[in-house]
Amino acid sequence: MLQYLFDFVLGLGIGLVAGLFGLGGGFLIVPALVLLGEPIHLAIGTSLTCIVLSSLSASLTHIRRGAVLYRVVLLKEVFSVPFAVLGAYLSSMLPGRELRLIFALLLLYLAYTMARGKNGGHENNGTVHYSRVPLVGILSGLVSGLLGISGGVLNVPLFHTFVGIPMRYAVGTSSFALFFTALAGAFEHYRLGQVDLHMALLLAPGLIIGGRLGALAAHRVRPEVLRKAFAGVLILVALKMLL
Repeated sequence: MLQYLFDFVLGLGIGLVAGLFGLGGGFLIVPALVLLGEPIHLAIGTSLTCIVLSSLSASLTHIRRGAVLYRVVLLKEVFSVPFAVLGAYLSSMLPGRELRLIFALLLLYLAYTMARGKNGGHENNGTVHYSRVPLVGILSGLVSGLLGISGGVLNVPLFHTFVGIPMRYAVGTSSFALFFTALAGAFEHYRLGQVDLHMALLLAPGLIIGGRLGALAAHRVRPEVLRKAFAGVLILVALKMLL
């Protein structure tokens, strides 16, 4: 009974952070599963399976708030889905230590990008550069399949600083987009036998509830606070993976 409660609370906490930042939760699920004893490749596949549920829960809330840019989602996913499958395939060829190092360095770079506060999207009337979305799709798709982090840690900072989407819309659009990316990556990992379905089911209830609560909170937090908090969380997780 205590184990079920622990898994629910763990899923709830991860879901809250995921829904708040539009990340799906993979950047927390993967290190959490590794710390619980899961091999890195199995942790990645299980993470993507969980993200399918948490991202759907969060994105429904963002959709109701009108914070999802569907054109960006469609354009991005055309490129993200095939590259997510490619990333999942490549992940089985790389050793776990190198994967963790890549994961940590990626998070540190993204934290720096968000913390410095340079953004291309003003919160009220910024220009959205749709021609840049395909590149975001390629990068986030590849990272999703390779590292099991759904691509959300790339979506939000690149949507905001590179494409020019205001912060709240970047979070909402990322939440919806990563559902499709994670689904493609999870399917490929399942085919490779790299998904712990039992663990995914234990975490699912907390992830779904937490994802919705976190998404609601995202619409009550000031954009600049959301951005800086985003950077802080990424730094903490990166250091955890490196240590």
